[in-house]
Amino acid sequence: MPEPILDISGLTTVYRIAGKDVAVVQDLDLAIAPGETVALVGESGSGKSVTSLSILRLLPRIGRVAKGSVGFRSKSGVVRDLARLDADALRQVRGNDVGMIFQEPMTSLNPVYTVGEQIAEPIRIHLGKSHKDAAAAAVQLLADVGIPDPARRAKQYPHELSGGMRQRATIAMALACDPALLIADEPTTALDVTIQAQILDLLQQLQAQRGMGILFVTHNLGVVAEIADRVAVMYAGRVVETGRVADVFAHPRHPYTIGLMRSVPRLGEATLLKQAGTPLPTIPGTVPSLARLPQGCSFAPRCSHAIEACRAAVPPLLDTGNDQASRCIRWQEL
Repeated sequence: MPEPILDISGLTTVYRIAGKDVAVVQDLDLAIAPGETVALVGESGSGKSVTSLSILRLLPRIGRVAKGSVGFRSKSGVVRDLARLDADALRQVRGNDVGMIFQEPMTSLNPVYTVGEQIAEPIRIHLGKSHKDAAAAAVQLLADVGIPDPARRAKQYPHELSGGMRQRATIAMALACDPALLIADEPTTALDVTIQAQILDLLQQLQAQRGMGILFVTHNLGVVAEIADRVAVMYAGRVVETGRVADVFAHPRHPYTIGLMRSVPRLGEATLLKQAGTPLPTIPGTVPSLARLPQGCSFAPRCSHAIEACRAAVPPLLDTGNDQASRCIRWQEL
């Protein structure tokens, strides 16, 4: 495997809540190679989005990276720890070496500036282009992401574009400076399935052309199967399973991953289950509060395989072979 462009080691992010630090991401390790797509998957509240925001330290005021390193190799080949960079150096990385697509395009685009102006801004700031050249580059980027009549669309405001076009515009903005790494935080959540498929195809085409790495945050296992090379499953702030997508889907080694996969409805399954009087499979219970995690394995209260040893201590991430790992002491029995 080539040298990673992103190498996260022992990342711990805390939020200051009610006068005490609450770990919302704990001891996270993750690496992404050039041209590789790694998916972060899990229920809401598992720490996926906080992980993506921690990389560029875009956390709210109550949040901070408490431990760990975020090694990043820039386009120039220089490796730096983003967790230790000062504010000025970090601003040079954001939007230049690392692009980010946020969850909701209507809130990540400024309603008082045209789409073209917003795409041109990082080109002027990071690449030193003139207003005229940056505007022309913005139009070309809109064409690259498949927006028809890009010159006209560049002069329009976000509210004048459809949801799919706004998402394409945010992708164009994230790619404006040809980043080495793209962070996509649930970029297809607010889109219908047809537009979602188009956006996924677009990202794969752009990645093939540019060779960038992608960190793709999602709760949709279908999207993971479509776009990712490797997957990291998160639960209650920790990675509980990781491996190549095909291997994890074929042979999941953690009860939470198994539960997630069983919860995905399949074509015709609902009718068959209804006829048999059987409810659709679900994972019982809810994700625990990060301020009051249960002792030992965080998933133990919801796990039908849990034994007393599971509650004694937090399980380590165990090597299960075939470049796969699981945070379950009973993975061999599973």
